Amino acid sequence: MTRKPALISRFPHLRRDFAASLVVFLVALPLCVGVAVASGVPAELGLVTGIVGGLVTGLMRGSSLQVSGPAAGMTVLVFEAVKEFGLPALGAIVLATGLLQVGMGLLRLGRYFRAISVSVVEGMLAGIGLVLVAGQLYPALAAKAPDSGPGKIAGLPGAFLDAFGDGAALVSLAVCAGTVAVLLLWKHAPAWLRAVPGPLAAVGLATLAAFALSLPVATVEVRGLLGSVQPPPLSAFGELAGAGALGTVVAFTLIASAESLFSAAAVDRLHAGPRTAYDRELIAQGAGNTVCGVLGVLPMTAVIVRSAANVQAGARTKASRVLHGVWLLLFAALLPGVLAHIPVPALAGILIHSGAKLVPVRALAGLWREQRGEALILSVTALSIVAVSMFEGVLIGLALAVVKTAWEASHIRLEVVDKGAGPVDAHLSGNATFLRLPKILDSLESLPQDRPVRLDLSGLHHLDHACRTALENWAERHSAAGTEPVRVTAPAARTAAAGAGAV
Repeated sequence: MTRKPALISRFPHLRRDFAASLVVFLVALPLCVGVAVASGVPAELGLVTGIVGGLVTGLMRGSSLQVSGPAAGMTVLVFEAVKEFGLPALGAIVLATGLLQVGMGLLRLGRYFRAISVSVVEGMLAGIGLVLVAGQLYPALAAKAPDSGPGKIAGLPGAFLDAFGDGAALVSLAVCAGTVAVLLLWKHAPAWLRAVPGPLAAVGLATLAAFALSLPVATVEVRGLLGSVQPPPLSAFGELAGAGALGTVVAFTLIASAESLFSAAAVDRLHAGPRTAYDRELIAQGAGNTVCGVLGVLPMTAVIVRSAANVQAGARTKASRVLHGVWLLLFAALLPGVLAHIPVPALAGILIHSGAKLVPVRALAGLWREQRGEALILSVTALSIVAVSMFEGVLIGLALAVVKTAWEASHIRLEVVDKGAGPVDAHLSGNATFLRLPKILDSLESLPQDRPVRLDLSGLHHLDHACRTALENWAERHSAAGTEPVRVTAPAARTAAAGAGAV
C-alpha cells in the first residue's frame, strides 16, 4: 500500500484548488485592468486591488469560495470620486470605507444587508450597467466621454455620427465589437478551447490582431507598479470632513457591502460547502478595503463572475482564491510590460459586456407581470442613478421601497351595515395609518348625517395617532349635526384599558 505524499495528505484539495486558481487568475486579469482603466486610474491599481483581494481578504474567514477584487459595479462611483476629489483622496475614501465595513461587521450588522430590497439592489446594478455601457462606448469610438450620466447617453448619437467619418474611430469600434462577439460566442466554442476563459481569449485575440495588423488603436498606459501605488497623503484625509466626501464614503460602503453579501448568497447556491458567515465576510471585505486604502488603490468587492468561475473550476477551499492573488502579484511584478499592448477598445468591450449583464431585462419583464411595484422600484432606482448620481439614486430607491412596504402594510377595510332604520354599524379592520387616512375619512363622511353611527374599531391591529385624532374629529362633527353621539368600540389591544364608550 503506497502512502500519499505529506503535502497531499495535509491539503487533500490542493490539486483542485491549484487548477481553479489558474482559471480565476485568467478571468481576473483582464477585468482588473479593464475596471482600472474605466475608473480613470492607472491599470496597475486594478491589479493591486486584485492582489489584496486574494492575499488579504482571501485568507480571512467568511465565504470560503468567494473571490474579491475591483468590480465593474463600482466603476462609475470610483470615476466620479476621482474626478471630484482627485486620485490622492481616493485612498482616504477607500480606507474610511474599509474601517466602516469592519466596524459594521464587528457590530454584527452584516446580516441586515439581506433585508435590503432585492429590487433596489438590482436597480442599483442596472443603473450602474447603463452608465457603464454608455461610458465605455466612447473609448470604443476613440472619443472622450461626457462627465454626467445623462450627458453620456445624450451624446452617443453624435459620437457615432462623428465616428463614421473617422477611420481610426471605426477601427477602434471594430476591435470593441469583435471583443464583445468573442465573449458572446465563446460558450459555443469546442470544450477544449473553452478551457481558456472568455475574457482572456477576447482580450488576447484583440491584442494579437492589433499587434499583427498594426491597428491604429489606443493601448493601455503603463506606469510601473511601484510608481502607481501611492498611499494617500495626510492632506487627503482633510477631504473627508466635507459632506460630499462623506456621502461618497457612505455610497462606497453601502454598494460594496451589498454587492459582496448578495454575491455571497449567490455563490452559496452554487456549491454544497460551508455557508457564508455574513458578519465575518463583511469584516474580511473591510480589512481588504482598509489595505487598499492604505495603498491608494481601487476599492474591492466580491465579484460574482470570478467567484462563479472559482466554483465551476472545482475549487474546494479558500486556497484557490489566495493562489489567484499570488499569480496576479507575479504577473504585476514580472510582466507589467504586457499591459502596454492591450487595446483600450478591447477592455471597453469587456466592460460593455459586463455592464449589459447588470441590466436584468428579462427579469424586469417577468417582475412587471407579477409585481409591478417591485418593477417600479427597480426602474426608478436605475433611472435615478443615470439621471442624478449613484448615491442619490440608491437613496431614492430605498425611500421608494420603504414607502411601498408601508403602503402595503396599511391594509384597511371598512364594512358598513345599514338596515335602513336605526343605527348604522361601521366596522374597521386591518392597520389604520396616515397613509390610508383619506380613504377612511371619505368612507365615513359618506355615511348618513341624520342617523346614529356605531363605529367598531376592535378589528384594528394598529391605529396610529393621526388616524385616532382624525376619527375623533369626524365623530365630533357627525355628532354636532344633532344626532345621537357616535359610539366607538376601541381597538382590541386597548379594550381592556380603555373599554367602549361615547366619543
